[in-house]
Amino acid sequence: MTHFTVIAPPFTSHVRALEALAGGLLAKGHRVSWLHQADVRQVLSDPRIEFHAVGAATHPAGSLTLTVARAARPGGPLGLRRVIADVAAATDMLCREAPALLRWLDTEAVIADQMEAAGGLLARSLGLPFISVACALPVNRDPQVPLPVMPWGYAQDRRGERLNEGSARVYDWLMQPHARVIAGHAHAFGIAPCSTLAECLSPLAQISQTTASFDFARRRLPAHFHAVGPLRPPVADEPALDLAVDSGRPFIFASLGTLQGGRFGLFKRIAQACQALDAQLLLAHCNQLNAAQADALKRAGARWVTGFAPQRAALARADAAVSHAGLNTVLDALEAGTPVLALPIAFDQPGVAARLVHGGAGLQRLPALASAAGIEKSLRRLLETPSFSLRAEALGTDVRQSGGVGRAVDIVEAALRRRPSTQSREATHDAPAAAAAGTARLHAA
Repeated sequence: MTHFTVIAPPFTSHVRALEALAGGLLAKGHRVSWLHQADVRQVLSDPRIEFHAVGAATHPAGSLTLTVARAARPGGPLGLRRVIADVAAATDMLCREAPALLRWLDTEAVIADQMEAAGGLLARSLGLPFISVACALPVNRDPQVPLPVMPWGYAQDRRGERLNEGSARVYDWLMQPHARVIAGHAHAFGIAPCSTLAECLSPLAQISQTTASFDFARRRLPAHFHAVGPLRPPVADEPALDLAVDSGRPFIFASLGTLQGGRFGLFKRIAQACQALDAQLLLAHCNQLNAAQADALKRAGARWVTGFAPQRAALARADAAVSHAGLNTVLDALEAGTPVLALPIAFDQPGVAARLVHGGAGLQRLPALASAAGIEKSLRRLLETPSFSLRAEALGTDVRQSGGVGRAVDIVEAALRRRPSTQSREATHDAPAAAAAGTARLHAA
């Protein structure tokens, strides 16, 4: 059996997807470790995963709360720069502190989230096989496919390709602080030059939570790229929806995810829209609102307001969903055949919303401009136009048949079997001393 170590961003949506993959590997008898700052231990829910904290000096216990708050509401240009600096700092910390610990753990393979460049950098520096996993939209670049953060659709002509090229240049300029960290550690590790996330991907296997039918058509994917659909536990392992839903009235499920769940004003407009529709609204704010705000949302029109709801069960019962266009929520909605009104806020959410509209399974509105009347109009259209449900069901068939965790585990195991065997590495048994020596070498480089 193989000892895998997961290197990923510290955000809940990424942790949950990779935790599901880890669970599949553990069920096959493999060993799984997870490296990150101490606060991530509290995000993990599977006690079988071994957690090892790094970054005590730069990312001490309690610091993740501020990082998450900045990511949830980056604000203007200065706020965005701070978020990018946080991403760069996390990659830098992992690249400096994880090498010696990976040796001491005798890690045999790395599961690397596409959004954390340290996974690929560390694996290459130590000669370890690694698998790249796209928990968000894939970062693989293609002239006809806009970057995940961009809100427009597939390039149909040269004009569209030029738009993608120009936006990629702007994005790369904004991401320069992160690019410098990636390039600096690639040089220090003595591996091939790289400076973008797309250049840190696995040559063995790349796994994506998307399906081919939901994503835009891509022409430059490697043969070892696999779209396996959502990485989730079996539906049977999740709780049922315990609500008295009136079958004679529309049932709407609304969630803005774990990062954006504190947007009270937007939730209020959603509640008002559902009240105007005489629809039953289940609103999940991921514990980001207080009791007074929850009560205010009930007065505005929400039937149920809760921190967390059994999302897949709620979406299976819902006639429509309102979402921030987080990939996890949208894929869960498609799995259930439920059309979505997307209100994309940040990160890859504009790209997810663009794909949802392209696929005919939903509509989108800009959150800042989405009035209660506008949300009502869009929801009414979703509820009264059968084609949206039909397209959601068609895309959902692919989601349900894509393989998920089981197929991902098979791909991981097959990739490692195909890799030529290498000489075993000598384990370092004095972890503190090894970590200090590795950090000193990196600083010297």
